Amino acid sequence: MHETLESKADRALGSAIRRGWRRRCPNCGSGPMLRGYLKVRDECPVCGEALHHHRADDGPAYLTILIVGHLVAPLMLYAFVRYRPDPLILAAVFSVGAVALSLYLLPRLKGLLVAFQWAKRMHGFGGVG
Repeated sequence: MHETLESKADRALGSAIRRGWRRRCPNCGSGPMLRGYLKVRDECPVCGEALHHHRADDGPAYLTILIVGHLVAPLMLYAFVRYRPDPLILAAVFSVGAVALSLYLLPRLKGLLVAFQWAKRMHGFGGVG
């Protein structure tokens, strides 16, 4: 199998991840990667880069839970020990905060994972064209 110079060249991981975090095409950084909240487009509307190869699966949800849990749990413990609020108020405030943070992080982490796969030429992203 003959590989071109383009397919052997490394893609810039840092810029791809930054573009993915912004939910932009990892190739050009201009086109939107997502259609709707979490649906990845088949291809970039600006540069035509194929994005349908991604295999993000449960990765974004796992990372979201991991990050939110590691932020919310210590803050909740601190708030409870320091301020002794009513447990219902504590649960309500931190539930709303955890849901809001999860909704913010989920599409960004999905974009980040798809961009990571693109930069590392994983799951079919290695092809030229």
